[in-house]
Amino acid sequence: MNIVEKITRLKKEKDAVILAHNYQRDEIQDIADYIGDSLGLSKKAAEISCKTIVFCGVQFMAESAKILSPEKTVLLPRKEAGCPMADMVTVDELKELKAAHPDAKVVCYVNTNADVKAECDVCCTSANAVKVVQKIDADKVIFVPDKNLADFVSRWNRDKEIIPWDGYCYVHEEIRINDVKKAKELHSDAVLIVHPECKREVIDLADEVLSTGGMVKFARNSNAKKIIIGTEVGLIYRLKKENPDKVFYTAGPARMCKNMKITTLEDVYLALKEEKYKIEIDEEIRKRAKKALDKMLQYV
Repeated sequence: MNIVEKITRLKKEKDAVILAHNYQRDEIQDIADYIGDSLGLSKKAAEISCKTIVFCGVQFMAESAKILSPEKTVLLPRKEAGCPMADMVTVDELKELKAAHPDAKVVCYVNTNADVKAECDVCCTSANAVKVVQKIDADKVIFVPDKNLADFVSRWNRDKEIIPWDGYCYVHEEIRINDVKKAKELHSDAVLIVHPECKREVIDLADEVLSTGGMVKFARNSNAKKIIIGTEVGLIYRLKKENPDKVFYTAGPARMCKNMKITTLEDVYLALKEEKYKIEIDEEIRKRAKKALDKMLQYV
């Protein structure tokens, strides 16, 4: 058997499903049972009936799946697959900022580790961050960890003071305005859509500002036949598969998340075969983090 056949066999034996984030390698997306953004996949993990979840993404994503599905075994095929932005905020540093602003509520992007989520009042996604902050009962909001998403949120919440954490996604930070301008000039008949983790000057050039899930929907429903994508290049593989009649371009040089790309088919096979690497979360932290995730659903 080839490796894909071995993975398929092990999935049946282990009663497992494979979840893959939109930024994963092409071949990982091809073997996945479900492809999507981090929270969407975690919600899917909670809905489906299975014993084991193989989460092809990064650490915080697998943690979110475990938070919502504590009774299931959640495996992260590569233990080194972390998120640099999520690691830019620690619990101790966040506690210090909370102490400095005792009247503020803490909104936490889902792109954070479980222990940080446990210190927050409510979570948000890139798709609903504006609405969550609009509806939260506070005039002052600490927003962690992405300063660019915080800035985007502040533009739609001018009646609230947004205190941003000084974190960022290095992939979206590398999408630069001059490169985007050149892409628009080169493909003048294309629509530009970018992720809200991009810098403000890039966002100001966009026709639409969307989460990865929003980009998938836009590509499917828009009449536009040519679309420039301002996010991690892995999403374009999915967009091309689902929309073969449309053309997709990167917003300048293709930007890649190294952490998302380290997971291989061999890693998935070994994760299933040896049941590694299991995600374990302290139950008290898990409950508090889940409370922040559940709270989000009340606001949107």
